[in-house]
Amino acid sequence: MIKTKVEKKLLNRTKVRKLNLQKIMRLHEIIADKPGARKSRKRIGRGEGSGRGKTSGRGHKGQKSRSGGSIPIGFEGGKIPLYRTLPRRGFNNYRFAVKYEVLNLNDLAKLESDAVIDFNLMVQSGLIDKNAKRVKVLGDGEIKKPIKVEADHFSASAKKKIEAFGGQALLKKKDQKESQD
Repeated sequence: MIKTKVEKKLLNRTKVRKLNLQKIMRLHEIIADKPGARKSRKRIGRGEGSGRGKTSGRGHKGQKSRSGGSIPIGFEGGKIPLYRTLPRRGFNNYRFAVKYEVLNLNDLAKLESDAVIDFNLMVQSGLIDKNAKRVKVLGDGEIKKPIKVEADHFSASAKKKIEAFGGQALLKKKDQKESQD
């Protein structure tokens, strides 16, 4: 039975395909863990023959053997703990610091708006978080057209760059509630 050239080519192709299929890595070969990668959990309270029966590794009596018998961090057995004996000193400004959401000029340059770029527009475009209390514009980047920006604060370089292109840097009017914050 003599085979034509076409039949020989087809036969060779199927052989090559079979060889290629043998080289493919199977999913179970990829996912299989190395020996010792997964440790089985400690099964306690399963009889004395298990080695962890009876008291289940908690020892005899006492607070630590009871359910819910955890001891709080810093507890020193009823004695005044160290953190209460030491005096509180100094001042920390964290509670009183004014927190600004920061924007750069290159962020504002991305907006295609001829209207005033205010808080609502910044939130809608995803530049700032909706929970932000105050916004400060910094001068990093360049702008190519005049823009009107309304914010709580401007850096000197940002104000200079905005006004150089004929734009306006408007300070946001403070509400009664906001001034009490």
